[in-house]
Amino acid sequence: MTDSANKENMQFQTEVNQLLHLMIHSLYSNKEIFLRELISNGSDACDKLRFEAIGNDSLYENDGDLRVEVEFDSQAGTVTVRDNGIGMSRDEVVTNIGTIAKSGTKEFLSKLTGDQQKDSHLIGQFGVGFYSSFIVADKVTLTTRRAGTAASEGVRWESDAQSGYTLEQVDKTTRGTEIVLHLKEEEKLLADGWRLRNIIRQYSDHIPLPVNMRKQEEGKQTEEWETVNKANALWTRSKSDVKEEEYQEFYKHVSHDWEDALAWSHNRVEGKYEYTSLLYLPSKAPFDLFDRDHNHGLKLYVQRVFIMEDKENKLMPRYLRFVRGVLDSNDLPLNVSREILQGNKVIESMKSGSVKKILGLLENMAANEPEKYQKFWKEFGRVLKEGPGEDFSNREEIAKLLRFSSTLDDNTEQKVSLPDYIARMKEGQDKIYYITADTHTAAKNSPHLEVFRKKGIEVLLLSDRVDEWLVQHLMEFDGKSLQSVAKGDLDLSKLETEEDKQEQEKVEAEARNIVEHIKKVLAEKVEDVKVSHRLTSSPSCIVLGEHDMALYMQQLLKQAGHEMPVNKPVLEINPTHPLLKRMEAETDDDRFAEWSSVLLDQAILAEGGQLEDPAGFVHRLNSLMLAMA
Repeated sequence: MTDSANKENMQFQTEVNQLLHLMIHSLYSNKEIFLRELISNGSDACDKLRFEAIGNDSLYENDGDLRVEVEFDSQAGTVTVRDNGIGMSRDEVVTNIGTIAKSGTKEFLSKLTGDQQKDSHLIGQFGVGFYSSFIVADKVTLTTRRAGTAASEGVRWESDAQSGYTLEQVDKTTRGTEIVLHLKEEEKLLADGWRLRNIIRQYSDHIPLPVNMRKQEEGKQTEEWETVNKANALWTRSKSDVKEEEYQEFYKHVSHDWEDALAWSHNRVEGKYEYTSLLYLPSKAPFDLFDRDHNHGLKLYVQRVFIMEDKENKLMPRYLRFVRGVLDSNDLPLNVSREILQGNKVIESMKSGSVKKILGLLENMAANEPEKYQKFWKEFGRVLKEGPGEDFSNREEIAKLLRFSSTLDDNTEQKVSLPDYIARMKEGQDKIYYITADTHTAAKNSPHLEVFRKKGIEVLLLSDRVDEWLVQHLMEFDGKSLQSVAKGDLDLSKLETEEDKQEQEKVEAEARNIVEHIKKVLAEKVEDVKVSHRLTSSPSCIVLGEHDMALYMQQLLKQAGHEMPVNKPVLEINPTHPLLKRMEAETDDDRFAEWSSVLLDQAILAEGGQLEDPAGFVHRLNSLMLAMA
C-alpha cells in the first residue's frame, strides 16, 4: 500500500536537467533504441542477482526463473519493462537514477557538439542510457525493491523530466524493477505487440535470458507468456551461426556503447582448461579511460552463469582495459569469489590466452587493415603504450604494435612502427633514436635534432605523457637499443667520415679556452661544459644523464608535490655559432658571466624546463641587448 505522506519532491542536478532537455528534444536518430537500453539494464540486474545469490540462495525468494517482461497498453498509451533481478534500495535509486552517471554527466555535456547524429554516440560512453526513456515518454514511473528486503521497502520514482522527480516508499511483493513509460502522444504507436516484438528481435535477440511478452490471439493479449528472443548465450553458439549484426548488438548490450565495435575475436579454447571468449575492440574510447577508478571490464561467466564484472583487471591487464566482452569457463566452481581469483591457475590461463588473442587481432589489423588500425591507435594508442612496462612476456609483440611520429615527415599523426624505422636505418646505425617532449612542436624543433637532420638520420618524436614511462621499460627492440638524443653521450662515429671526425677535433681544440671559462662561471649550476656533437645552428643545449627524467616530466611531478632529486645537467655549446664568437671576444668578466647564464637558461627553456629565476633571465637578456644597441 502506498503512503502518500512519505512522497518526497526532489530536484535534479542542473546538469541532469540539461541532459533531459537534450533527450526530450530527440537526440537519437533511432528512437526505438530506448527499449534495448531498458532490456539490457534488466538483464544486468538479473546477472547481479545470480552472483549475489551464489552465497545467499534466499535472495531468489522462491523465484529462480530470471527474466525480463515487456507489456503494453494501447488504450492507456504505456509500455512496461520489468525484471525480477536484484532491484534497488532507496539510496541506490537516488544514486543511480537521481544523479545520472555522477561525475560523467558534466563531462558528457562538455563534449556535446550540437550535431544530433554525433552527440547520440556519446550517450553510451557516459552511462546515461536509462534516460533514453524520455525520448518517447513524457512521464516515467519506476518501481523497485531490492532482493532480500521486506515487501514494504519498495521504492517508487516518478518524473516528467520537467519538474524534478518524486520518491516514495511503497509495497512491492516481488523483487526487481518495473518501468512504466507513459508515451508521448506522437509515440503511442509503440504500444503495439507486433512492433515491440520486432524491436526486441532486432536489438535484444542475443540477451542470454528470456525476454517475454504475452501471447496474442485474434489481436488480443492473453494471460500466457511467451519468449520473444532466442534467449541463449550468443557466445556459446558457433561462429558460423552468428551474423555480424548479432555480434554488434551483443557488443552494445555487454558494453553499453552506442557505436559499433571496431573488431572482435570469438574463440572456444579446449585443452587443459576449457573456456569460451568473445572479446571486442571498441571504436571509441570511453570518457573515463584514464580514470584510475575506471570500473568497466570483461564479464566473467561460469557455465553461462554470470559471476562478476572485472573491475580490478584480474581478467585483462590494465593496458588492455578498453577491451569488452565475456569469458565463460567450464573449469571454475560456481561459488568462485573475487578473493580467490587472484593467483587462480584457470584465471591466469584465461587471462594469458585472452591477451594473446587481442594482440593477435591487433597485429592482423595492423598488417591487413592499416587505416582501421590507425583509427584504433588514435583512440587507444596511449593506453597500449603502457603495455611494455606492465607485460614483460608480451613486450616484443606489444612493441610491434606501437606507432610514433618521426622526423621522416614531422607529421603529428603517429604512423611509424618500430619495424618501419629499422627498415629505414642508415648503414652503420645500430640504435633507434628518439626524443621526448611535452608537445609535438617542442619535440620536432628541439636543437638536439640538428645533427640528425643534417645527416638524414630519422628520430622518433615522442610527445605523449606516457612516452617517458614507455622508454624506461622498452630499452630495445629487435636487438636495437633505444637511445634518447637528449640524454647521455652521443656517439655517431660509425656514421661519420674521417673528415667529419678531424673537423670536430679541430673545433674542440680551438674552443678549449671558452669551454673552461664557461665551466668556471657556471660551476654551481652544471655538471660539465662540452663542445657539442649535436648542434649545427643553435648556440647551446643541455644534456641530461642517461637515466634522468626529461625536464618537462620533472616539472610536472614537482607541481604534483613530488620531491625530485637535484641533478645538474651538462651544457653543450656550439663554438661556431656567432653568439659564442661574440662571447670569445668579451673582455668584461661580468658581461661574460651574464652571457653564460643566458646560454644555460635558453637551453633549459628549449627542453621544456622551468627557470628558477625567470625575472633574472629577462633582466640579463634586456641588459645584454641594450649593450649591443
